[in-house]
Amino acid sequence: MKKILIKIFQFQVLFRTQILPKIFVFSPFFSSLYYLLFSSQFKREQHAVLKGKMKHLKDLKFHKNNIYTLIRNVHRVEKGLIMKERRLIFAVDFITETMDAFVALWSVEKMEGNLQYRWFYDVLNEYFSVTGSHAVIDVEKARFQDHTKRYITKERNIDSIKNAPYKRELKLESKISYDQFYDLTVYRRSVRWFLDKKVSHDLVDKAILAAKQSPSACNRQPFKFKIFDDPILLKQVANLPMGVKGYVEGIPMMIAVVGSLDAYFDERDRHIIYIDGSLASMTFMYALETLGLSSCAINWPDIEVLEKKMESTLKLEKHERVIMCIAVGHPDLDLKVAYSGKRDISDIRTYNK
Repeated sequence: MKKILIKIFQFQVLFRTQILPKIFVFSPFFSSLYYLLFSSQFKREQHAVLKGKMKHLKDLKFHKNNIYTLIRNVHRVEKGLIMKERRLIFAVDFITETMDAFVALWSVEKMEGNLQYRWFYDVLNEYFSVTGSHAVIDVEKARFQDHTKRYITKERNIDSIKNAPYKRELKLESKISYDQFYDLTVYRRSVRWFLDKKVSHDLVDKAILAAKQSPSACNRQPFKFKIFDDPILLKQVANLPMGVKGYVEGIPMMIAVVGSLDAYFDERDRHIIYIDGSLASMTFMYALETLGLSSCAINWPDIEVLEKKMESTLKLEKHERVIMCIAVGHPDLDLKVAYSGKRDISDIRTYNK
């Protein structure tokens, strides 16, 4: 009887993992049906995407204060301003939406404490200065001037430095050579052994300043670095990822990079949190090396039980998803790092094919 039960169980596993997928793989419709009926692997992601979308639309339509819409649209305006042959009239289809968010969110007080708000003002100010007359633009220009004049007075003028499109100057070009940068990429390796030494928050903040210069789709930067070095919280968070066995007790700081799906109005953009978050994380890890710190990027696979624990521990919203974890500390140079041989360039590169 025991052998029969084992055989039945093995067949069930085989049927679920190999036979069923072969049956439903032939079209997107049947693939969706498979995951609806036989697998829950994407349910958490689907819920997070939908929650993020609805929060985005609610903030946009009802509260008129969606910060991601303002960032995206000001970036779109900025791209219009830098066109080689700039049109006299542009952005008509979204300038009202942009001004709704601007009026709801912007103030001089915010601008003085946050350069991004200064960027909102400077780009829109330039836009209304150079665009031609149009029924929609004229209305929004008057609204812009009326809203900002309440904050900007003769006694409280805005200085001449503009956070708006500019020409790159050779004198400001980076002096780092390719060879120097390549040496940094080779020197940086995943470090798993750290000194028993506190990590300076100032140094980590410097690395994040570099990280936020990384490219991001429509400049939305839909991620946060949630940093833990309090011993109690650190122990809780550091033990959540897989792949930390054997060295977790020596991690002095753990960072969870968290993406926010409320940055998007459409499911088409659901993967951008992973792209933008990873771009910023790589810059962050390179920056750490220049500051005497090292790191280890820790994979965060989509495993339901771990997702629930992380959500609870980090107090995440349903539309927030962990992209990766990063261990940070002062490297113990007496211990080794993995060589990690890389694929040959011919295996990862093609031209025109």
